[in-house]
Amino acid sequence: MISTQNLKNTCYAILGLGRSGLSVAKALKANGAKILCLDDNIDNLKIAEDLGFTCTVPDKIHWNEIDVLLVSPGVPHHYPKPHVVVSAAIENGVAIDNDIGLFFRSVSSADWEKFESIPKIIAVTGSNGKSTTSALIHHILQFENRPSQLAGNIGKGVFELEPLTDGETVILELSSYQTEVANSLTPDVAVFTNFTPDHLERHGGIGGYYAAKKRLFTSGCPDRSVIGVDEFEGKLLAQELADHLHDDRVIRVSSSSKITNLGWAVFANKGFLSEYRRGKQVASLDLRNCKALQGSHNHQNACAAYAAVRTLGVRPRSVEKALKSFTGLAHRSQLVTKISGVVFINDSKATNVDSAMKSLETFPKVRWICGGEQKEPDISRLNNVLTNVKKAYVIGTNSAKFSSQISCEFEICNTMDVAVKKAFSEAKGGETVLLAPAAASFDQYSSFEERGKAFEHEIKKLM
Repeated sequence: MISTQNLKNTCYAILGLGRSGLSVAKALKANGAKILCLDDNIDNLKIAEDLGFTCTVPDKIHWNEIDVLLVSPGVPHHYPKPHVVVSAAIENGVAIDNDIGLFFRSVSSADWEKFESIPKIIAVTGSNGKSTTSALIHHILQFENRPSQLAGNIGKGVFELEPLTDGETVILELSSYQTEVANSLTPDVAVFTNFTPDHLERHGGIGGYYAAKKRLFTSGCPDRSVIGVDEFEGKLLAQELADHLHDDRVIRVSSSSKITNLGWAVFANKGFLSEYRRGKQVASLDLRNCKALQGSHNHQNACAAYAAVRTLGVRPRSVEKALKSFTGLAHRSQLVTKISGVVFINDSKATNVDSAMKSLETFPKVRWICGGEQKEPDISRLNNVLTNVKKAYVIGTNSAKFSSQISCEFEICNTMDVAVKKAFSEAKGGETVLLAPAAASFDQYSSFEERGKAFEHEIKKLM
């Protein structure tokens, strides 16, 4: 467990008692802090009470006794409406933070002075590809036998990490919900994968969403910033961070264009990854045999991961070998199985239009399972990539609305079981049944993971 600083006689109120909330509560308690736990879910409160924590309700908080309110990622602190506890904290002048901010202030210890090589922290954010990029970085470092741990929005809570060792690297996947609140964000390397509209209600629009992502790069001034520049926002961020044309503190990455004239750059083109520095090519990797990294979106992830580990001195050929051995993440362009020549791909994590578009572009003949809780009112951009789609099988409570905005042949199936059965019955050998919803799962499932598992469950019935 990561140890917090000496917090004796300091009182923390913790709002939200999921994985991250409970892990930070345990860490604070172990280091002498006073803890007061709050959650809207009664079951979570009971779990905390069974663990020996004092729990209360908003009306009974004595704010004059609280030093800091720690807010879990799922709790809105601003838009669309701040949680009642957050509002009360603001009214009473109580500092607001989260576990990520506390982690960055707590992670170093006196032991670090004895290390020959100070531990590094790589933080990854962006709209799509965060998990895959984070997992790739971790995989490459493990392949190199370099000590590393993975946490944040993937894996485990940051305070569940083991104390860092000499030369170790921590990789953190950070969502906009985590970066928007954290009072301290000081990674050594920060990665921005890409930017597409997402979580707009939570951030008060696209400007607020961009600002939440940008904080990771402007608040702590990382030594290196790896920036995906396939969208305007990435180009803008890279330009704002770089002092001059060849500022190698900024590494631009792309899967859509060659970057040969700007400082330090990594890009993918026709299945090959290239690294350029000051206009000269210094490395080239073949991505075509990386089975778990098909499609331009995964090539973008590979470029970002490559750039991040290159800042740590990992050699290009070592990266290439590691990428070939990467097996991918569940629910992210995951190969489930092949039945009678029909391939089944689970990309349940494709919860927005842009991520679904990239998934659809990857496979030539697609039976497309889609739909759910739309994040955007207008999804017509999908029509630009539907030439590969033989037919769409629409699920979700908003099936009629979703299907009215797509230009390919479709059938309203409503539920996963009907969609999988129908898609398979109509599919021919060489075609792909692809789950890439382009929508959130919350209309029918608790998470994209549950939706992906439901997809796989129905596939098993076909075997």
